[in-house]
Amino acid sequence: MNNMLLPTDVVGGTFWLLSMAMIGAAGFFFLEKNRMQRHWQPSIALVGVMMLISAVFYHYAKTMWVNTGTAPIILRYVDWVLTHSIQLVLFYLILSATTKVSPALFWRLLIGSLVMVVGEFLGAAGYMSEALGFIIGIVGWLYILGELYMGEAGKANAACDDQAVHFAFNGLRLIVTIGWAIYPLGYFIEHLGGGVDVNSLNIIYNLSDFLNKIIFGFVVYLAAVGAEQKSPNSNKL
Repeated sequence: MNNMLLPTDVVGGTFWLLSMAMIGAAGFFFLEKNRMQRHWQPSIALVGVMMLISAVFYHYAKTMWVNTGTAPIILRYVDWVLTHSIQLVLFYLILSATTKVSPALFWRLLIGSLVMVVGEFLGAAGYMSEALGFIIGIVGWLYILGELYMGEAGKANAACDDQAVHFAFNGLRLIVTIGWAIYPLGYFIEHLGGGVDVNSLNIIYNLSDFLNKIIFGFVVYLAAVGAEQKSPNSNKL
């Protein structure tokens, strides 16, 4: 049994790269949390938790790949059901820290993420038709976008006068719009579009997580830093 990651192994290399990146990002966010304004600290902490969850997944996937030469795409749904939920809950936390939003928004965003991920999982795992799983996943994603652009979340962002909140919300919303398109697209190609090389799809998913998770987290961090610098209580040299 091979237990070494070979330098020519591109797939394994991207698993290893992301596991290290997620561990480093998690440590960074946890260390930086306490120097932010109090109402930004839960968001930064939750970003760190998200990175830590993904780090565990990527370490497991890398180990499985090295030992068996396989890393089925369906394993990713364990990671996605947790991290996607956290990412959407962040919208609620960011808004609720500075403006009034209903608790129902939290549940709508959470349920939207679960519909998107669980629908695709049930189709990919064979519990329902692959086409139906794709449709449910698309409906979940479109519902999320509708909430972020035209629903309570989008309206609360537009009405808020906090520039740091605008920066974070708009940046995260753009990632959910563009970056998250890889999930239904990858599902369609793998299950409905004639199939795709699983190794290539793993590489694409791995590299897309730089945008969908790490850059996502740093958008929140930069917004919190901006809010701290503008705070009248911040220390100035």
